[in-house]
Amino acid sequence: MNSTCRCLFAAFIGSTIFFISGTAKAQTSLDSILNPYLTRYDLPAIASAVVKDGKVISAGAVGTRKAGAKIPVTINDRFHIGSDTKAMTALLAAMLVEEGRLRWNTTIAEIFPELAEKMDHRLRRVTLEQLLSHTSGIPTDNEDFRKVCSEAMTQDGNLDDLRYWLVKQESERPLESDPGTTFAYSNMGYTIIGAMIEHICKKTWEEAITERIFIPLKLQTAGLGPQSSLGKIDAPLGHSIVNGKVKVMLAGPKGDGPLILAPAGMAHMSILDFARWAGWNAGEGKRNPALAKPETMRKLHTPVITMPERKDAEPGTLRSRKYALGWGEVTVDWAPYPLLYHGGSNTMNLAHIWIDTKRDLAMVMVTNISGQKADMAFSALANELYTKFAKTK
Repeated sequence: MNSTCRCLFAAFIGSTIFFISGTAKAQTSLDSILNPYLTRYDLPAIASAVVKDGKVISAGAVGTRKAGAKIPVTINDRFHIGSDTKAMTALLAAMLVEEGRLRWNTTIAEIFPELAEKMDHRLRRVTLEQLLSHTSGIPTDNEDFRKVCSEAMTQDGNLDDLRYWLVKQESERPLESDPGTTFAYSNMGYTIIGAMIEHICKKTWEEAITERIFIPLKLQTAGLGPQSSLGKIDAPLGHSIVNGKVKVMLAGPKGDGPLILAPAGMAHMSILDFARWAGWNAGEGKRNPALAKPETMRKLHTPVITMPERKDAEPGTLRSRKYALGWGEVTVDWAPYPLLYHGGSNTMNLAHIWIDTKRDLAMVMVTNISGQKADMAFSALANELYTKFAKTK
């Protein structure tokens, strides 16, 4: 898609009306800031929002839902947020801890005692907190992981049945390192957390996350899986880079990862709902809905492991130096202290979330393509927005 077309599509959106809780409310538009990013970084679309003290103070959405087509995005369009879903899974687990139904040191063997006998001896003592912080010793995604996930999707039953099957297969595999000693970013680990939640709640993770997080926070556009519907372009479509060319990815079997991995990264929502989620986290439990206590939120946000810096990290994966529970912590030269951060990508979309809890400030940004250019765009945009909106206390 050439730069002339991108500018044409961006011009369709001149002002922004936000629809929050069914009420139209005019806010400052980010469109003029976002428009240059379309051509500069070859993005089909980009949306972003800034939240201060729990209120969206500026937001925008520019570009097209489908490269090469005149289908402008809107502020209410659903975008995929990938691994930014992990913080939601972490919050759901924390809520169960507060209720006494889980503990931070609850082990996999305690939840699935019937699997303990054949379980790798080190895996038996892996705790919920270690799974949440990627320090369980379970290896990062590899070919074995992809193979067992594909096989899991052929099993009978609902997604909770499939995840239990996956836990059973994984339980007999050796760990890569001793629990609690090494960081290894693991989608398998978060899928196991999802299975643990399902065992406790007696319902699928999808039902639990919808009932306990999406609905209370009024994330009205939130859903799971591909953000568009089969046969429709009713949301920004994901785009892949294949042999150097942009390929549009429609909703379907290849429109997202295997649904079994949803606890690790398959939520989608509008930029305004994403901002609402970010702003709620920036308040660290001081505003409604009271899903978790302030001390619980601070625990989720407090780093527990430091890892070597990865300058070659894939877009949407962590480049942070520290990891908490579903959140990373990153130091950047444009902020006076470390910020909470997470990225998410299913290789067809990209999302970043940045949180400054000291200033009760949050920034979110999404695009319907992934890759190094998109990642570079978000780094530049985060710098620009923070410089513009952060106020010194």
